[in-house]
Amino acid sequence: MTPNLRQSRLLEQVRADGSVTVEALAERFGVTLQTVRRDVAMLADAGLLVRFHGGARMPGSTTENLAYRQRQQLNEAAKKRIAECVAEQVPSGSSLIINIGTTTEAIARELLHHRGLRVITNNLNVAAILSGNADCEVIVAGGVVRARDRGIVGEATVDFIQQFKVDIGLIGISAIEADGSLRDFDYREVKVAQTILAQSREVWLAADHSKFNRPAMVELARLDQVDRLFTDLPPPPPFPRLLADAGVSCMTCQDRTGSTP
Repeated sequence: MTPNLRQSRLLEQVRADGSVTVEALAERFGVTLQTVRRDVAMLADAGLLVRFHGGARMPGSTTENLAYRQRQQLNEAAKKRIAECVAEQVPSGSSLIINIGTTTEAIARELLHHRGLRVITNNLNVAAILSGNADCEVIVAGGVVRARDRGIVGEATVDFIQQFKVDIGLIGISAIEADGSLRDFDYREVKVAQTILAQSREVWLAADHSKFNRPAMVELARLDQVDRLFTDLPPPPPFPRLLADAGVSCMTCQDRTGSTP
Protein backbone atom coordinates (compact mmCIF):
# COMPACT_ATOMS: atom_id res chain seq x y z
CA MET A 1 0.00 0.00 0.00
CA THR A 2 0.93 3.67 -0.35
CA PRO A 3 -0.15 5.47 2.85
CA ASN A 4 -2.13 8.68 2.43
CA LEU A 5 -1.08 11.85 4.25
CA ARG A 6 -3.12 11.08 7.41
CA GLN A 7 -1.75 7.54 7.55
CA SER A 8 1.80 8.79 7.05
CA ARG A 9 1.37 11.20 9.95
CA LEU A 10 -0.19 8.45 12.04
CA LEU A 11 2.91 6.34 11.37
CA GLU A 12 5.10 9.26 12.37
CA GLN A 13 3.17 9.65 15.63
CA VAL A 14 3.50 5.95 16.47
CA ARG A 15 7.20 6.09 15.61
CA ALA A 16 7.71 9.13 17.87
CA ASP A 17 5.84 7.59 20.82
CA GLY A 18 6.95 3.99 20.38
CA SER A 19 3.39 2.81 20.99
CA VAL A 20 0.09 4.69 21.18
CA THR A 21 -3.57 3.94 21.86
CA VAL A 22 -6.33 4.16 19.27
CA GLU A 23 -8.11 6.76 21.43
CA ALA A 24 -5.02 8.98 21.53
CA LEU A 25 -4.61 8.76 17.76
CA ALA A 26 -8.27 9.61 17.15
CA GLU A 27 -7.96 12.69 19.37
CA ARG A 28 -4.64 13.68 17.81
CA PHE A 29 -5.97 13.62 14.25
CA GLY A 30 -9.57 14.65 14.91
CA VAL A 31 -11.11 11.52 13.40
CA THR A 32 -13.32 8.71 14.67
CA LEU A 33 -12.11 5.58 16.42
CA GLN A 34 -13.40 3.58 13.47
CA THR A 35 -11.22 5.58 11.06
CA VAL A 36 -8.13 5.04 13.19
CA ARG A 37 -8.82 1.32 13.54
CA ARG A 38 -9.20 1.07 9.76
CA ASP A 39 -5.95 2.95 9.17
CA VAL A 40 -4.11 0.85 11.75
CA ALA A 41 -5.44 -2.37 10.22
CA MET A 42 -4.29 -1.33 6.72
CA LEU A 43 -0.85 -0.27 7.94
CA ALA A 44 -0.48 -3.46 9.97
CA ASP A 45 -1.43 -5.60 6.96
CA ALA A 46 1.29 -3.80 5.00
CA GLY A 47 3.82 -4.56 7.75
CA LEU A 48 4.38 -0.91 8.62
CA LEU A 49 3.24 -1.24 12.24
CA VAL A 50 1.96 -3.85 14.70
CA ARG A 51 -1.52 -3.86 16.26
CA PHE A 52 -2.18 -4.75 19.87
CA HIS A 53 -5.42 -4.58 21.84
CA GLY A 54 -6.43 -0.91 21.86
CA GLY A 55 -3.36 0.49 20.11
CA ALA A 56 -0.41 0.16 17.76
CA ARG A 57 3.40 0.12 17.89
CA MET A 58 6.26 0.06 15.42
CA PRO A 59 7.28 -3.39 14.16
CA GLY A 60 11.02 -3.01 14.57
CA SER A 61 13.47 -1.30 16.86
CA THR A 62 16.56 0.88 16.74
CA THR A 63 18.45 -2.11 15.31
CA GLU A 64 16.29 -2.96 12.28
CA ASN A 65 15.01 -0.91 9.36
CA LEU A 66 11.79 -1.49 7.43
CA ALA A 67 11.98 -3.88 4.49
CA TYR A 68 13.12 -2.35 1.19
CA ARG A 69 9.74 -2.72 -0.57
CA GLN A 70 7.97 -1.09 2.36
CA ARG A 71 10.43 1.81 2.31
CA GLN A 72 9.88 2.24 -1.43
CA GLN A 73 6.16 2.73 -0.90
CA LEU A 74 6.30 4.76 2.30
CA ASN A 75 5.87 8.51 1.60
CA GLU A 76 6.40 7.85 -2.11
CA ALA A 77 4.82 11.16 -3.20
CA ALA A 78 6.93 13.11 -0.70
CA LYS A 79 10.09 11.47 -2.00
CA LYS A 80 9.18 12.44 -5.55
CA ARG A 81 8.71 16.08 -4.51
CA ILE A 82 12.07 16.04 -2.76
CA ALA A 83 13.67 14.41 -5.80
CA GLU A 84 12.30 17.07 -8.14
CA CYS A 85 13.53 19.79 -5.81
CA VAL A 86 17.04 18.33 -5.53
CA ALA A 87 17.33 17.75 -9.28
CA GLU A 88 16.50 21.41 -9.93
CA GLN A 89 19.49 22.40 -7.79
CA VAL A 90 22.04 19.99 -9.34
CA PRO A 91 24.04 21.84 -12.01
CA SER A 92 24.75 20.12 -15.30
CA GLY A 93 28.39 19.14 -15.61
CA SER A 94 28.81 18.42 -11.89
CA SER A 95 30.21 15.40 -10.07
CA LEU A 96 28.24 13.55 -7.38
CA ILE A 97 28.41 10.61 -5.04
CA ILE A 98 24.98 9.11 -4.36
CA ASN A 99 24.45 6.60 -1.56
CA ILE A 100 21.94 3.89 -0.67
CA GLY A 101 18.25 4.68 -0.17
CA THR A 102 14.84 4.89 -1.77
CA THR A 103 14.93 8.70 -1.69
CA THR A 104 18.26 8.83 -3.54
CA GLU A 105 16.83 6.40 -6.10
CA ALA A 106 13.92 8.80 -6.65
CA ILE A 107 16.46 11.60 -7.17
CA ALA A 108 18.33 9.50 -9.73
CA ARG A 109 15.13 9.22 -11.76
CA GLU A 110 14.82 13.01 -11.79
CA LEU A 111 18.42 13.36 -13.06
CA LEU A 112 17.79 11.40 -16.25
CA HIS A 113 17.74 14.54 -18.41
CA HIS A 114 20.75 16.29 -16.88
CA ARG A 115 23.82 16.71 -19.07
CA GLY A 116 27.46 16.08 -18.31
CA LEU A 117 27.04 14.46 -14.90
CA ARG A 118 29.64 12.14 -13.43
CA VAL A 119 28.06 10.00 -10.71
CA ILE A 120 29.80 7.60 -8.33
CA THR A 121 27.43 5.35 -6.39
CA ASN A 122 27.34 2.36 -4.08
CA ASN A 123 23.70 1.75 -5.04
CA LEU A 124 23.11 -0.63 -7.95
CA ASN A 125 19.55 0.69 -8.30
CA VAL A 126 20.87 4.22 -8.80
CA ALA A 127 23.42 2.92 -11.33
CA ALA A 128 20.71 1.07 -13.27
CA ILE A 129 18.47 4.16 -13.34
CA LEU A 130 21.17 6.62 -14.44
CA SER A 131 22.57 4.24 -17.06
CA GLY A 132 19.50 5.34 -19.02
CA ASN A 133 21.06 8.82 -19.35
CA ALA A 134 23.51 8.62 -22.23
CA ASP A 135 25.06 11.94 -21.17
CA CYS A 136 25.87 10.74 -17.63
CA GLU A 137 28.97 8.77 -16.70
CA VAL A 138 28.17 6.28 -13.93
CA ILE A 139 30.93 4.76 -11.81
CA VAL A 140 29.94 1.87 -9.53
CA ALA A 141 31.84 1.27 -6.30
CA GLY A 142 33.20 -2.18 -5.57
CA GLY A 143 32.32 -4.16 -2.46
CA VAL A 144 29.74 -6.55 -1.06
CA VAL A 145 26.25 -6.33 -2.61
CA ARG A 146 23.42 -6.45 -0.07
CA ALA A 147 20.73 -8.66 -1.58
CA ARG A 148 17.81 -6.92 0.15
CA ASP A 149 18.30 -3.52 -1.53
CA ARG A 150 21.26 -3.85 -3.93
CA GLY A 151 23.41 -1.53 -1.85
CA ILE A 152 27.19 -2.01 -1.92
CA VAL A 153 29.05 -1.89 1.40
CA GLY A 154 32.29 -2.94 3.05
CA GLU A 155 35.93 -1.89 3.32
CA ALA A 156 36.48 -2.24 -0.44
CA THR A 157 33.68 0.31 -0.98
CA VAL A 158 35.28 2.76 1.46
CA ASP A 159 38.68 2.37 -0.23
CA PHE A 160 37.15 2.94 -3.66
CA ILE A 161 35.28 6.12 -2.73
CA GLN A 162 38.37 7.60 -1.06
CA GLN A 163 39.91 7.99 -4.53
CA PHE A 164 37.46 10.76 -5.46
CA LYS A 165 36.63 14.34 -4.49
CA VAL A 166 33.25 15.44 -5.85
CA ASP A 167 31.14 18.59 -6.00
CA ILE A 168 28.12 17.12 -4.20
CA GLY A 169 27.70 14.20 -1.82
CA LEU A 170 24.02 13.30 -1.99
CA ILE A 171 22.87 11.11 0.89
CA GLY A 172 19.69 9.67 2.31
CA ILE A 173 19.28 8.76 5.96
CA SER A 174 17.09 6.56 8.14
CA ALA A 175 16.79 8.83 11.17
CA ILE A 176 17.42 12.37 12.41
CA GLU A 177 17.26 12.50 16.19
CA ALA A 178 16.55 15.50 18.40
CA ASP A 179 20.20 15.67 19.54
CA GLY A 180 21.20 16.64 16.00
CA SER A 181 22.58 13.23 15.05
CA LEU A 182 21.99 11.53 11.70
CA ARG A 183 21.54 7.80 12.18
CA ASP A 184 21.19 4.54 10.28
CA PHE A 185 20.96 0.82 10.98
CA ASP A 186 23.86 -0.92 9.20
CA TYR A 187 27.35 -0.15 10.49
CA ARG A 188 28.92 -1.06 7.14
CA GLU A 189 26.57 1.27 5.28
CA VAL A 190 27.34 4.06 7.75
CA LYS A 191 31.10 3.71 7.20
CA VAL A 192 30.59 4.19 3.46
CA ALA A 193 28.30 7.19 4.00
CA GLN A 194 30.87 8.79 6.32
CA THR A 195 33.46 8.41 3.57
CA ILE A 196 31.07 10.08 1.10
CA LEU A 197 30.79 13.07 3.44
CA ALA A 198 34.58 13.31 3.71
CA GLN A 199 35.05 13.20 -0.07
CA SER A 200 32.39 15.82 -0.95
CA ARG A 201 32.82 19.57 -1.27
CA GLU A 202 29.14 20.00 -0.36
CA VAL A 203 26.88 17.54 1.46
CA TRP A 204 23.19 17.46 0.55
CA LEU A 205 20.81 15.46 2.74
CA ALA A 206 17.44 14.31 1.37
CA ALA A 207 14.98 13.18 4.04
CA ASP A 208 11.18 13.15 4.18
CA HIS A 209 9.27 14.21 7.30
CA SER A 210 9.08 10.66 8.71
CA LYS A 211 12.85 10.67 9.40
CA PHE A 212 12.62 13.35 12.11
CA ASN A 213 12.56 12.00 15.69
CA ARG A 214 12.99 8.44 14.43
CA PRO A 215 15.49 6.29 16.39
CA ALA A 216 18.26 4.24 14.80
CA MET A 217 21.29 2.57 16.30
CA VAL A 218 24.38 3.87 14.46
CA GLU A 219 25.46 7.52 14.33
CA LEU A 220 26.49 8.57 10.83
CA ALA A 221 27.12 12.28 11.29
CA ARG A 222 25.91 15.48 12.91
CA LEU A 223 23.76 18.16 11.32
CA ASP A 224 26.69 20.59 11.21
CA GLN A 225 28.35 18.28 8.66
CA VAL A 226 25.49 18.96 6.20
CA ASP A 227 25.26 21.97 3.89
CA ARG A 228 21.70 21.55 2.58
CA LEU A 229 18.65 19.63 3.75
CA PHE A 230 15.79 18.83 1.35
CA THR A 231 12.54 17.70 2.97
CA ASP A 232 8.81 17.73 2.20
CA LEU A 233 7.28 19.36 5.31
CA PRO A 234 8.58 21.99 7.75
CA PRO A 235 10.68 20.15 10.36
CA PRO A 236 9.10 19.89 13.83
CA PRO A 237 10.71 21.40 16.95
CA PRO A 238 13.52 21.38 17.95
CA PHE A 239 14.88 20.93 14.41
CA PRO A 240 14.44 24.51 13.09
CA ARG A 241 16.71 25.73 15.89
CA LEU A 242 19.18 22.86 15.41
CA LEU A 243 19.37 23.50 11.67
CA ALA A 244 19.90 27.23 12.20
CA ASP A 245 22.62 26.61 14.80
CA ALA A 246 24.34 24.14 12.45
CA GLY A 247 24.16 26.56 9.51
CA VAL A 248 22.18 24.12 7.36
CA SER A 249 20.16 25.55 4.47
CA CYS A 250 16.75 23.83 4.71
CA MET A 251 14.54 23.64 1.64
CA THR A 252 10.94 22.48 2.09
CA CYS A 253 10.02 20.99 -1.27
CA GLN A 254 6.65 22.05 -2.65
CA ASP A 255 4.38 20.18 -5.00
CA ARG A 256 3.96 21.32 -8.60
CA THR A 257 1.09 23.67 -7.63
CA GLY A 258 3.50 25.66 -5.49
CA SER A 259 2.19 24.71 -2.04
CA THR A 260 3.29 22.23 0.58
CA PRO A 261 0.66 19.55 1.34
